[in-house]
Amino acid sequence: MSIKGFSRFPQCVCHLALTLMLATAIPEAEGGDEFDNPPISYSHRDPSNAITGLQKKIDDGDVDLEFRSDLGYLPSLLDALAVPVESQTLVFSKTSLQRHRISPRTPRAIYFGDELYIGYCHSGEVLEVSVADTELGTVFYTLDQKPRDAGRARERPRFVRESDACLTCHSSSRTENVPGHVLRSLFADASGQPIFSAGSFSVDHTTPLENRWGGWYVTGSHGQQSHLGNLIVGDHAVPANLDTAKGQNVTRLDGQFPFDASKYLTPHSDLVALMILGHQVMVHNRITKASFEARQALAYEQQWNQTLGNEPGHRLESVTRRLQNASRRLVEALLFVGEARLNDPIRGTSGYAEWFSTIGPTDRRGRSLRELDLTSRMMKYPCSYLIYSSSFDELPEEMLDHVWRRLWDVLDGGADPSTFVHLSKSDRRAIIEIVGETKSNVPDYWR
Repeated sequence: MSIKGFSRFPQCVCHLALTLMLATAIPEAEGGDEFDNPPISYSHRDPSNAITGLQKKIDDGDVDLEFRSDLGYLPSLLDALAVPVESQTLVFSKTSLQRHRISPRTPRAIYFGDELYIGYCHSGEVLEVSVADTELGTVFYTLDQKPRDAGRARERPRFVRESDACLTCHSSSRTENVPGHVLRSLFADASGQPIFSAGSFSVDHTTPLENRWGGWYVTGSHGQQSHLGNLIVGDHAVPANLDTAKGQNVTRLDGQFPFDASKYLTPHSDLVALMILGHQVMVHNRITKASFEARQALAYEQQWNQTLGNEPGHRLESVTRRLQNASRRLVEALLFVGEARLNDPIRGTSGYAEWFSTIGPTDRRGRSLRELDLTSRMMKYPCSYLIYSSSFDELPEEMLDHVWRRLWDVLDGGADPSTFVHLSKSDRRAIIEIVGETKSNVPDYWR
């Protein structure tokens, strides 16, 4: 039916019909097959990210990953991607691709930078890699851990993109229904088998410390606070009176747990690295959600403006709402809304905190969004350093406009004070000044 045909119906019916059509045509993104359709086309589009860039350098002969008999390509890969060894965290629950390789004796090691995550299993078939892609969100790869023999000496290491197997777990409500990362805390037995009947917790910076890191090793000091790390449950069941004392304030794993540190790059599963990891995973998922929401909504808007005869670029109210909702959730993650309070100082063991704090950028007073607090909260200036990431910078322009405006309204105008009550006036002013001086593409009103 043409648009002109609607004039034959009563005006109220016409309005109702259009409203229902638009509501159907511009749904909230729900994951599943939604992001495999245009404009995202997750499984069908070629990625462009740090791994595709490294692969090109390998293919061109500019980089050659070295294979070691004990650790495979791991050390060389970390070096090529500038991922710090100090970021090592160890998970011993069987909750990933190579679950048969994982146990308290041979935990899976995770190393990460701002936009990269690398999973290593002792004697594993592959290295598992996930990376933030500016168009596709999180993209997953594996790198074969087999040495090149004489007959294959000229073959170059090759990253293989994975989708279906990874998305089974990495695209759900836990990841904002987009391809993302999952950080879970659960109970595991002496073999590393998760006890799912006992429940689990998603871990990010809002999770109370006492619910974090079940199924993980944790090295660091945290005073009287407790967590679920370093806890191995026997007999496939969680006892009613759970005793977590042995796992608290552990500074060395060797000698206390069935873990052979010689099989790994360091003997640490650093507490500060774990805290940063939880925050980073949450923000990456929210950035991807914001990107997908904007691109999907704008594509639907373009279709309906053509159908309804609107001027190109006419903003539909439903699209504005989607942009606002996704930007609001992203800003809350960036500004650490709901962060679980620390009651005692936190200290790591690997040197990760020192590495993290020194890589800037800094303003003219030497302040940085990477300065750690670790006494009552994670960051001295509670605004995420991921605003410097390419994933953030490459958000659709319409979404970035909403995010920057929302950040400004909160920090300078005091918008929504009940949600952002954790930010003092000095916090807000410091964040404005640091971001205004250290980020080149902020809107003019930030300066």
